[in-house]
Amino acid sequence: MTKTTRDDNHVVIDRNGIIENRHQLHAVVVDSTGRVLLAVGDPDRVTLVRSAAKPAQAVAIVETGALECYSLDDADLALMCASHSSEERHVDRARRILAAAGNAEADLRCGGHPAILADRNAAWLRAGFDPTPVWSNCSGKHAGMLAAARAIGAGPSDYHLLSHPLQQRVRRVTEEIAGLPAPEQQIRWAVDGCNMPAPAYPLVRLATTYAAFADAADGDDEAPPARRRSMARVFRAMAAHPDMVAGEGRFCTELMRAFGGRVVGKVGADACYGVGVRAGEDTRRLGAVGAVGIAAKVEDGNMDILYGAVAEILGRLEIGDAETRAALDGFHGVVVKNTVGVVTGRVSYPFKLQAVQVSC
Repeated sequence: MTKTTRDDNHVVIDRNGIIENRHQLHAVVVDSTGRVLLAVGDPDRVTLVRSAAKPAQAVAIVETGALECYSLDDADLALMCASHSSEERHVDRARRILAAAGNAEADLRCGGHPAILADRNAAWLRAGFDPTPVWSNCSGKHAGMLAAARAIGAGPSDYHLLSHPLQQRVRRVTEEIAGLPAPEQQIRWAVDGCNMPAPAYPLVRLATTYAAFADAADGDDEAPPARRRSMARVFRAMAAHPDMVAGEGRFCTELMRAFGGRVVGKVGADACYGVGVRAGEDTRRLGAVGAVGIAAKVEDGNMDILYGAVAEILGRLEIGDAETRAALDGFHGVVVKNTVGVVTGRVSYPFKLQAVQVSC
């Protein structure tokens, strides 16, 4: 029997060789059939996936016909999947989505908040700027939901509540894409930070979701089902417009830029992440059938540790070549510096990815 250590499912920070923090990691890798290839920690951990659910939520928007009804394009769709950095281009596009469907910022049921990036937030503070809801990192999703609500004739009032007809569609689509065998037992719903329903389900189902998106994007079917076409459109919109999904210097954007249409990735608040990888030689080398989905959750919610762990997993799986993965080095090779810039510690990744059995 192989003896395990306490670091088998941790990312570790040390200072001069002294262990300072251990961050527990859960992660799972599946193929397009839902078969688990590798895992670390608990792949069955019930996880509130937060904004990592946005691509599935966007599929529900696509299926209402709102994009065609209001002449919205794939860059708009990418923003509906975003946790954006509140750059002017993001806000301008959110306003465009609102206006195209006859909605206004006053209809948004998300609130304003500090910018995700510290330097942008500092600039806001210096300028005395108080961000309104359209500056929310989720304003694209909310604007898309408002458009979808109008497209199905349900109206914008209470579009953000789980009881609204649109959110019932979103719930059904999310559960179906995740492949949940018994939704009433497998999924729970909470209210996200942006005031909209967010699903919680076993982490392995988030990996299954992203594998399904990547598999749909490979779509060589002559006449693919409508759901598959919608999922492929979301995947391709995110991959083609990574700047809309996050922003300059953000992990999601840099990941998708680096892989050039082959990979999509989406963060969820409090350190949850989903990655979809289209089929190729590197996925076949893993023994995967078709595309691969990866899901990760850092137990204590540390986002920097999450990004480093996802980059480490991609490296261990040898997804893409070394030059492609090098675009993520700034997130992976994290060092700890003190107030005068002296390196005082480093992050290491002693966790082990291994074959396991899961219950669902």
